[in-house]
Amino acid sequence: MEFGTGAVMAVPAHDQRDWEFATKYGIEILPVIAAEDGSIPDLSEGAYTDYGTLINSGEFDGLTFEAAFEAIATKLAEMGRGEVKTNYRLRDWGVARQRYWGAPIPVKYGPAGETVPLTDEELPVELPMEVTVDASGSPLKKMPEFSELGDGWLRETDTFDTFMESSWYFARFCCADNHEAMLDDRVNYWLPVDLYVGGIEHAILHLLYARFFTKLMRDFGLVEASEPFQRLLTQGMVIAETYYRTTSNGGKQWFNPADVEVNRDDKGRPISALLVSDGQPVEMGGIEKMSKSKNNGVDPQSMIDKFGADTVRLFMMFAAPPEQSLEWSESGVEGAHRFIKRLLRQVHEHLGAGQPPALETARLNDDQKAMRRKTHETIKKASDDIGRRITFNTAIAAVMELSNTLAKFEDTSPQGLAVAREAVEASILLLAPIVPHVSHILWEQLGHAEPVIDARWPQVDEQALTRDTIELVVQVNGKLRARLEADADADKATVEALAMADDNVQRHIDGKTVRKVIVVPGKLVNIVVSG
Repeated sequence: MEFGTGAVMAVPAHDQRDWEFATKYGIEILPVIAAEDGSIPDLSEGAYTDYGTLINSGEFDGLTFEAAFEAIATKLAEMGRGEVKTNYRLRDWGVARQRYWGAPIPVKYGPAGETVPLTDEELPVELPMEVTVDASGSPLKKMPEFSELGDGWLRETDTFDTFMESSWYFARFCCADNHEAMLDDRVNYWLPVDLYVGGIEHAILHLLYARFFTKLMRDFGLVEASEPFQRLLTQGMVIAETYYRTTSNGGKQWFNPADVEVNRDDKGRPISALLVSDGQPVEMGGIEKMSKSKNNGVDPQSMIDKFGADTVRLFMMFAAPPEQSLEWSESGVEGAHRFIKRLLRQVHEHLGAGQPPALETARLNDDQKAMRRKTHETIKKASDDIGRRITFNTAIAAVMELSNTLAKFEDTSPQGLAVAREAVEASILLLAPIVPHVSHILWEQLGHAEPVIDARWPQVDEQALTRDTIELVVQVNGKLRARLEADADADKATVEALAMADDNVQRHIDGKTVRKVIVVPGKLVNIVVSG
């Protein structure tokens, strides 16, 4: 309760801590967010925390996250029950450091205890080049030629915390060649930064002070932007197993995973470990952030030497979303290598089937349309995953699905080959930022004169995405009861009638009062009953 004055979440379907509480005490868990494809999320293993479409939410059913936020905020404001508010908080910041490096603090102290900022004529303060740095305190304090200004005046010998510079360096980059002023008008062209990618260790101090500095510079008329960064991506850490032995004095001697042989059970879980050099057991310390202190850093060079840089890149991008921790796994690297080999084989087999003619979309049969639809669904998803969501792992998964679908597409007719060529080229272009070397070679083998790095990103053909029929999810009180095929252009009344006529749906509404039927076009039907 001391956390603040906000509302308690209490939505166990979509908050993990609430889910754990509800599961422990047998409280009903009702989903109010459907997945982007309209399906009801599986809540048996945990809460569903992705964005989606509202269900079981009364007048807000069918709204996306952004639309729902605005609609609910507007409704609360109209009711006089709440309003959107942004809270700001800044910790006190000790900027002085008793060391040599860093920017000098432009302050001097008088013989009567005065504290006076330096004048423009006294700037800039330059650190002395001839300096002795040891472990006995600030070296500048021991240099009277720097600290003593005469007549009893002393220069401040502390230097600024390096956060002082990193809190505005992005603005200076916009006009780094200006030697007459701190910033110039070019800063207003470039700022705010479109996307900031940084480690979690920066999330508290650096980003907080960067916002403070930007508002300070705005108030002084140096920049027009009020925020330094439009979007933030906080990278996860790379983690790996740790191994150690307890020393005679009670300390721990850590061993690198490369020097340890691990015995695993039939499910791949580690059960014991031996140090390769002496064959004696070592203790397993669990999975930790890679660090020098735990000696569990893994040099990827051996994997690069064995499998190639593209394989290692693919593994690292596929193993986890960029904001989550990545567990280093040699078996995962091997899996990435198998996929690249399959892609190479797929392109080779396609080229062996002959040169395809120009694609004629009006002449495609149903199977060819389905294959082409999968290609453009993949282009649409991967483009969104990389460009907007920045989830490279799901983009790679989508290309893998396309590869699997293409492997089952055995149409070697002229238009079948043309459809397959489009799928192959789309796969290579979508993977090019992730596996550039393999993509470069395959693109060349497909007969393109320009390198893949200069090729245009694949474009979605919206016509290819159209379906004659669609699958509809049917729910009763938010629980999945049926999946139906319906004409893509079926109106609301027809969809309702199809849903109500399903045998399984009838079993779950028999003897009950239908209060409402919610139709989310092209996705789902939710029948609300009571009694």
